[in-house]
Amino acid sequence: MIAFGKIDNFFSQFKSFRYKKGEVILRPFDTPQGVYFLEKGFVRLYTISQDGKELTLIIFKPNDFFPIGWAINNTPNTQYLETMTDALLWRAPKEEFIRFVQENPDAFFELTSKMLVRLGGILERMEYLAFGNAYSKVASILTICAERFGEKEGKNLVIQVPLTHKDVANLVGITRETASIEIKKLERKGLIAYSGRLLVVKNEKGLEQESLITNAQL
Repeated sequence: MIAFGKIDNFFSQFKSFRYKKGEVILRPFDTPQGVYFLEKGFVRLYTISQDGKELTLIIFKPNDFFPIGWAINNTPNTQYLETMTDALLWRAPKEEFIRFVQENPDAFFELTSKMLVRLGGILERMEYLAFGNAYSKVASILTICAERFGEKEGKNLVIQVPLTHKDVANLVGITRETASIEIKKLERKGLIAYSGRLLVVKNEKGLEQESLITNAQL
């Protein structure tokens, strides 16, 4: 909490930006104008293949910052950053951000912790993308989203990101039609449901078990 208080105060010195849902913040090889701090909303980092298929790599939530690779290592940005909801962001000059994290070890620790969490999630997704079938891929990504974005409501976990079937498809590299079929299977088993635009996990352990099911078991 101390780190986030410092981070809030640091970014609030600079200019804020409001984006509508679906607006692109950065395109591949754009030179960022600074480091962004996400105060409200959700933003996705994604890439597009040569044949036009999208793959979502990371979903950023409030209190995340980006693009960190560019800020710390001067790595060129090669993906799209696009809002999934209306969003409020603050943007700090790169040099000011680097000086801030160097002078505030607790803020640097928070930054490192977030990067490791993202890396863990990416490695887990890579495993399912390499070995899973469409059903287990959908079950696994919903399990990951429940862990990262879920808020407890009674016995359920409500994923706060408004995930469409297309969003789920883009997270695991399948078509929207296939994602819809697999989501319906999970709904029929009573593991998930929708409440308005938000997905509700009704049985987290059961959903996690479904991520281990192979084609032969379906």
